[in-house]
Amino acid sequence: MSIRIVVADDQDLVRTGLVMILDAQPGLEVVGQAADGMAAFEVATRLRPDVLLVDIRMPGLDGVEVTRRLAGPEVADPMAVVVITTFDLDAYVLGALRAGARGFLLKDAGPELLVQAVHAAAHGDALIAPNVTRRLLPALVGRAAEPPRQPVDPLTEREEQVLALVARGRTNAEIAAELFISVSTVKSHVAALMTKLVVRNRVEIAIWAYDTKRM
Repeated sequence: MSIRIVVADDQDLVRTGLVMILDAQPGLEVVGQAADGMAAFEVATRLRPDVLLVDIRMPGLDGVEVTRRLAGPEVADPMAVVVITTFDLDAYVLGALRAGARGFLLKDAGPELLVQAVHAAAHGDALIAPNVTRRLLPALVGRAAEPPRQPVDPLTEREEQVLALVARGRTNAEIAAELFISVSTVKSHVAALMTKLVVRNRVEIAIWAYDTKRM
């Protein structure tokens, strides 16, 4: 079955370009579009897509609030949200990730990474563009309202290795290849990290790694 996507961006040319890229891919189908935050929330709520691709800066509700309403900690059935933005050290970025975004891309990431992020989000994984990890997250660490919590249990040496690679934006397959372990073992370590760090997804693992200067 096709992965159903809603695309939300207030710039017509950008939105049209994203739709064209996604619709051209086998197994992907854009089922809805929105040009502002409130429309994005309403369309996504009505259609329940597998993935919502949302711009972080939009009129009305911004991408952070849309993400929080659809994927935040209080949402019983959170939606898979991938946030996109231009690179300008946007102060909303970390807020969007903390609000529950499952992926984060810059608008110049390219079609291949865009498609990878959609597939990852739809299958319960997460993808942070490597250039975002390297350039954007480090610039935003330390801005959280509270200091990062300590793990429920100490991390093992292997979990520390997986933590560092997740924070660099590596996929499960890439981590498995680099550490010479199976993908299923990587998934087990990621699940253990989420439990020990009391986080919900790989994006929050990466944020914790930067907040605690594990990078």
